[in-house]
Amino acid sequence: MCGIAGFYCAKKHYLKEPARYESILSSMASVQRHRGPDDEGIWLWEHAGLSHARLSIIDLAGGRQPMTKTDAGQTFAIVYNGELYNTGELRKELRDCGHTFLTSSDTEVILTGYMEYGPEFVKRLNGIFAFAILDPVKDSLFLFRDRSGVKPLFYTVRDGEVVFSSELKGIFAFPGMEPELDRRGLNEVFSVGPARTSGCGVFKGMEEVLPGHFLCCSPEGVSNRCYWRLESRPHTDSYERTVEQTSFLVTDAIRRQMVSDVPICTFLSGGVDSSLVSAVCAAELKKRGERLNTFSFDFVDNDRYFKANSFQPSQDRPFVDKMVEFLGSNHHYLECDNLTQADRLYDSVLAHDLPAMGDIDSSMLQFCSMVKEHNKVALTGECADEIFGGYPWFHRKECFEAHTFPWTMDLNARKVLLSDDFIQFLGMEDYVRETYERSVAETPRLDGDTPEEARRREIAYLNLRWFMQTLLNRMDRDSMYSGLEARVPFADHRIIEYVWNVPWDMKTRGGVVKNLLRQAGRGHLPDEILFRRKSPYPKTYDTNYEALLVERVREMAADSCAPVMQFLDRKKLERFLLSPSDYGRPWYGQLMAGPQMLAYILQVNFWMEHYKIRLTL
Repeated sequence: MCGIAGFYCAKKHYLKEPARYESILSSMASVQRHRGPDDEGIWLWEHAGLSHARLSIIDLAGGRQPMTKTDAGQTFAIVYNGELYNTGELRKELRDCGHTFLTSSDTEVILTGYMEYGPEFVKRLNGIFAFAILDPVKDSLFLFRDRSGVKPLFYTVRDGEVVFSSELKGIFAFPGMEPELDRRGLNEVFSVGPARTSGCGVFKGMEEVLPGHFLCCSPEGVSNRCYWRLESRPHTDSYERTVEQTSFLVTDAIRRQMVSDVPICTFLSGGVDSSLVSAVCAAELKKRGERLNTFSFDFVDNDRYFKANSFQPSQDRPFVDKMVEFLGSNHHYLECDNLTQADRLYDSVLAHDLPAMGDIDSSMLQFCSMVKEHNKVALTGECADEIFGGYPWFHRKECFEAHTFPWTMDLNARKVLLSDDFIQFLGMEDYVRETYERSVAETPRLDGDTPEEARRREIAYLNLRWFMQTLLNRMDRDSMYSGLEARVPFADHRIIEYVWNVPWDMKTRGGVVKNLLRQAGRGHLPDEILFRRKSPYPKTYDTNYEALLVERVREMAADSCAPVMQFLDRKKLERFLLSPSDYGRPWYGQLMAGPQMLAYILQVNFWMEHYKIRLTL
């Protein structure tokens, strides 16, 4: 994994000022050095520049970037962030076409494939990626993003000049790019955050290449092209065949994503998703005489404070212990304390360039930094719930019937600290409704679906388009901020395509949540793990953490220059600080309630201060 950045303008001649633009490219790479601490490179051309910060995983010696390749006197260039999981098949195909390779890296395969087939070559890729290719023949720059949106890629267009980067900070390293926030951006933060409308970069003028799309930047302008989208079609496989095919796709995706020239590890919570990934990895490594490293996460003294509830019915530790014994893995129990979790709130803002999921983000960032001390590559169980229907809102009647995002049912929960004037200015209800309706309208339909089946597709699509993107974004930023590569086998587009069309009664056969995945995991896991009731990512139940956040919010509110206070009602805030736990309701997802509201407000304030954000209202 890496950090990429660069710029393009057909009307400029960057080589007339090489020192200036090479310095800019170096700055764009340097601010993303956390994504690629192993190496750094730049490449300047007449109408474009490319920069790269590298985390070495494949072909440690030969995979330097930017990478160039010359054909018929024309030099093509690429910067690439990601991993390709069908490199071997594609390299053979391209060799059969007469191409030769100087490295064993997947980067050269992608560049060569583009030179042979053009931008449509992206359809042949199985992997997670964001990359830019400079085509001198067409005098064009192409920006590509993977189908599931695992890897980020932001851009902005100003006076015909395109500036792009893996992270927004890379764009802000380009001269003249200033962080500005308008009404749309404020709504993204307060009305739908920490989620983000697909393609929206929150800051004014900032956009993100959509999953399954590529951008063509040429002398004719900038055009956005779709190369992959979900399609709804009748599911004709029997239940037995569906289980068999799901099992194949899942295990194949996991095995493919084990490719690495450095040792891999897995995150292990003791739930079915991470346990299945760990079981397949452990079995493959055992064949090589190797032992899998596994990591689980919790909070200091959480066993003392834990309170079972409908969202988190059980602690992870007993199930982790069972899986470690089952796998024979080399296991590491990692814990985060209150102070570290609170301090890392600010680091998670720097990782995202945006307010994040409060302590749900800051703790993950801390855990990733601890894993990085042992391994550079980790496989995780992310995305299974979105694909196989694991969340409560897939099943609850009130969510099924609601005309809004099911993970944020009540906007009043978001207004609890905001001033009435600011609420009116935002027009939260209108913004959320319009955003929701646009998203629902994109749902791939199938003729013949009953109203109930059609609604199932809508909820599934919303989860893929919104909730999954939020969690993928969290995993990428928190891991890459620590120089750790996190892979998500369940986000393999083949799994998403197949399971998308599987009828709901097959996914939940016998009334068992995610039963399709559980049945597909038979033979890999003991039944006690296969049929464990879902328990999400852990959070602390220590009331001392809440008290720490209250203290920090009071300090923030006492600062007359605190930028977030212009949006808050001081009386509402004071009432809230007296007893945040009484707030009770999650305002985003399953975990983000009162303490996470405080954490989020602290993040917003730090974000506005650190990035010196200017409001353009």
